[in-house]
Amino acid sequence: MKRFVATARGRVQRVGYREHVYNETFERNISGYVKNLDTGEVEIVAEGSEKDLREFINEINIIRRPIAVRSFTVRWEEATGEYADFEIIRGEIQEEIFERMDYAGNVLHSMDMKFDRMLDKQDLMLNKQDEMLQIGRETKEEIAGLRSDTRKHLEDEFAEMRKELISIKDALARAGIQV
Repeated sequence: MKRFVATARGRVQRVGYREHVYNETFERNISGYVKNLDTGEVEIVAEGSEKDLREFINEINIIRRPIAVRSFTVRWEEATGEYADFEIIRGEIQEEIFERMDYAGNVLHSMDMKFDRMLDKQDLMLNKQDEMLQIGRETKEEIAGLRSDTRKHLEDEFAEMRKELISIKDALARAGIQV
């Protein structure tokens, strides 16, 4: 068992970073805590196997909107076994409420941006669909015109063939050949 004490600096408060850290312990056998410091940093104390702790560090030393860990220092120590599980140490209720509101605002902003991108893609798809429908209409008109032209051409050809057959029959009849 190992233990580390880490300090995360950057955009790590009021962006849901503590919840992210907490969530990353669920599939790992890690105990300890995460808490905001008055300096604007976040402190993480974690105990577990070295493998779990190293994977954990990789998952919490991140830049993923709205979180931006710009500096992450780790001090390794021997485990004390003083923690039964992993927890978020919360501050004053008013500060915690403001942090939740800030985080909710970030989430709503992120959703709004994604929704705008979805609408832009939908508009693009609808424009493409309109283009395809127009091409379909033009193709249909072209086929109808081609059918009409072909019908006229074939009717003219058959009329010419009828005339030729009649003239051949007449010539054969004049030659005394019965058809």
